[in-house]
Amino acid sequence: MADETTPETETPTVDTPAAAAPESVSDLASLKDLAGDAPQADAAEVARSTAPLREQELDAQGRAYATGRRKDAVARVWLKPGTGKITVNGRDQEVFFARPTLRLVINQPFAITDRAGQYDVICTVAGGGLSGQAGAVKHGISQALSKYEPALRSTVKAAGFLTRDSRVVERKKYGRAKARRSFQFSKR
Repeated sequence: MADETTPETETPTVDTPAAAAPESVSDLASLKDLAGDAPQADAAEVARSTAPLREQELDAQGRAYATGRRKDAVARVWLKPGTGKITVNGRDQEVFFARPTLRLVINQPFAITDRAGQYDVICTVAGGGLSGQAGAVKHGISQALSKYEPALRSTVKAAGFLTRDSRVVERKKYGRAKARRSFQFSKR
């Protein structure tokens, strides 16, 4: 009887997920481990492994070519491994796109894929204004990047850079000052 009233000494045991009691669950991750259906890989990894990878599309010089469009601007873009130099119509990007916001737009595909400074870009762009041309170059770089490294396609597509921005200027209508603006009303 003396043994029943005195506290028993417990022996230390190794705590494994299978041997853990349900009371020791602290968050949902440990609950999944207890249930035995914990995912082996991240959901993004599973999506990448199930989606068929496209083939790398390169020309004879080892460059990826793509066409980018925005408003009335059309950009032809060639992408190859290099030091990060971007040439637009034979001029450096700092000269062609003087505004920092336009250069930021052009470098967005490299920023989201962590490829800044790894590729040289040569492009020719025509039509539209500077903003439309910067958007066209960004669209072309995104497409060329996904052709050079098909594994990056899901990242670039999720950011929305592969979709052509279809917004264009609305045409002027007859009897209107602009597309929708009426002429100024005159009472007398």
